[in-house]
Amino acid sequence: MTGQVSFEGRSALVSVNVGKPKDVAWNGKTVYTGVWKYPVDGPATVRRLNIDGDGQGDTAGHGGEQRAVLVYQLDSYRYWQEYFGRDDFSYGQFGENFTVDGLTDDEVCIGDRYRIGTAEFEVTQPRVTCYRVGLRMGEPELPALLVSHHRPGFYLRVITEGVVEAGDQIVRTTTGPHALTVAATDALLYLPDRDRADLLRATQIPALSPGWQGSFRDLLQATPNEPSWNGFRPLQVTDVIAESATVSSIYLAAPDGTPLPPAPAGQYLTLRIADPGVRVPVRSYSLSSAPGGERYRISVKHEPYGEVSGYLTTKLHKGALVEAAAPRGDFVLDEQAGPVLLISAGIGVTPVLAMLHQLASVRSTREVWWIHSARSTQEHPLAAEARALIASLPNAREHLYYSGTTGRLTKEKLLELALPVDASAYICGPASFMADLREALTAAGLATDRIHTELFGALPSTNPGITGQVSRPPHQPAGPPGTGPMVTFARSGISTPFGGTNLLDLAEACDVPTRWSCRTGVCHTCVTPLLSGEVSYSPTPLEPAPDGQTLICCARPTDDVVLDM
Repeated sequence: MTGQVSFEGRSALVSVNVGKPKDVAWNGKTVYTGVWKYPVDGPATVRRLNIDGDGQGDTAGHGGEQRAVLVYQLDSYRYWQEYFGRDDFSYGQFGENFTVDGLTDDEVCIGDRYRIGTAEFEVTQPRVTCYRVGLRMGEPELPALLVSHHRPGFYLRVITEGVVEAGDQIVRTTTGPHALTVAATDALLYLPDRDRADLLRATQIPALSPGWQGSFRDLLQATPNEPSWNGFRPLQVTDVIAESATVSSIYLAAPDGTPLPPAPAGQYLTLRIADPGVRVPVRSYSLSSAPGGERYRISVKHEPYGEVSGYLTTKLHKGALVEAAAPRGDFVLDEQAGPVLLISAGIGVTPVLAMLHQLASVRSTREVWWIHSARSTQEHPLAAEARALIASLPNAREHLYYSGTTGRLTKEKLLELALPVDASAYICGPASFMADLREALTAAGLATDRIHTELFGALPSTNPGITGQVSRPPHQPAGPPGTGPMVTFARSGISTPFGGTNLLDLAEACDVPTRWSCRTGVCHTCVTPLLSGEVSYSPTPLEPAPDGQTLICCARPTDDVVLDM
């Protein structure tokens, strides 16, 4: 590293680094990123959201008030130079705005305030674990190493705007409460064996960024939601009942008559059928029955070109066997006492109907709003069942919208209902429907963390920084087929032999929507239900995936696998 400066034990600003976002080629994709930072000659003005001349490509993960300035230390520069055996580092190499002498991650605490030049700053969170620092360094595994070696760096919020310059002394003006260091905070989110007291302590630090506070609250409230059994097991069809011209309810029970494990209202069941005429015989369907019964019920719409739905609604008969993975899903009814909004369109009624069953089974006194949109009364399956449940609840009301007569449910119509702003909302239906109504509920004053959605089909992608991608339906990968175990993407209807580095790469080759950030087994953004099969990992994740799930960014199948994506 050139131009090193010694400040004789004082914490000091060694270099101010800025850079505008640019397009960078990576793995056959284009990434729009501001991770390339370069030193500034002379003074630089620091403003509330940025340093003059700086920018971020992905403002959802970087930049903004809570992440205005990224700090990295000379001590870590020296550490990584030795670790990688490199001598080509220059200031800004790790994407940081301030290269500093001192202020190590194991001594700086969240909430500490520092004066540099004429500006004042507050420590808000560790660095966001992101693949782009590995891209910048040419070291793909670096995001995981920053966490496992406890050297992430940290972000500053600008308390007082001002001017800074290389050589400025760094003076701590305030010590953050609860003495939670940057390194400890980073480990608390990304590494296993968390201490509950530390989680609680983290949520009580006002300076900690809202995103990290929310993550720690989620960890405190998390309850184990492990599947009731591994892989697929046989279930027997005990009844098939036509609910409308296009929807049939299928009742499933254990072949030996023993009760099935209870499934929380809102979860889904994944079926695998043995029919040679069905190319990808795996699909997921929400349970539409009351939780805790001796059998499960799914209500399936016969889609015009749906091979599995066509088989289930026209060929399946009483006494037949199907294979099912255990009920899964986080779209489940809360146990609060406030109002609840159950909003659906079309066959999206099924999971919220299960929630209505749950409310009725406990004679809930909650304020319940049942809001459903359908094409017509003839295409409104399970309507009588829902109406009877609503009638049994003392504080329930029903609002129905038929596009063929009264008009479909829109954002404007939802806002006209004057919904309670302290409600918890559960929405299921087409993606555009859910996006519109989420927007309407937010406009009505509901907190975003109280709005829950369940999507049929593949989940939307989370691919930070990727630009210029053309959305295409999932398909078989180009080129010669792989030679590894069979991989089935259940929601996307694709089965293909494994080939490549990991399951994430294969999904991308098939244009299956993917969700990821670090690509090194740290952030768990890519965590995906593993419905059946086994995987191995390279690199090994810093924290194992929960039972029944896998981290596709570093997983390879060791036998045939079925993924819920």
